[in-house]
Amino acid sequence: MSTDLKTQTELHATLNRQTANWTLLGIKLHHYHWFVTGTDFFTLHSQFEEYYNEAAEYVDTVAERLLAIGGKPASTMKEYLALSSLQEATGGESAKEMVAALAKDYALLAQELSAGITLAEESGDQPTGDLFIGIRTNVEKHVWMLNAYLG
Repeated sequence: MSTDLKTQTELHATLNRQTANWTLLGIKLHHYHWFVTGTDFFTLHSQFEEYYNEAAEYVDTVAERLLAIGGKPASTMKEYLALSSLQEATGGESAKEMVAALAKDYALLAQELSAGITLAEESGDQPTGDLFIGIRTNVEKHVWMLNAYLG
């Protein structure tokens, strides 16, 4: 792994942004899970639960990776809101608006994970790169499925 302080700092920041993103997304998914209504309630209610459980797993995995390489993960809502690329749920979204917001969020996560993969590879941190590749694989599938739902 690179001993270049600038690269190491950038990698820590990238991992922290992912920790914040997955935390915020998990909260958004809980909101959607609780407040989705309409003819697709049963399908979306279950899907949102699956997604927020996955988000919780990623928060823990990414934060632990950051600790393993000497970083300090964000751990407060204030930090998460400041670091996250994602926006909170606004409240009152229709089921279709919820799905569209998630498709957009997951697409952004895929882009950021791709950049993180490149940074990890450049710094010689293959385990972090591999972690991001695995997450991105699932995220890209979510983007496809959410967009397919939208038609």
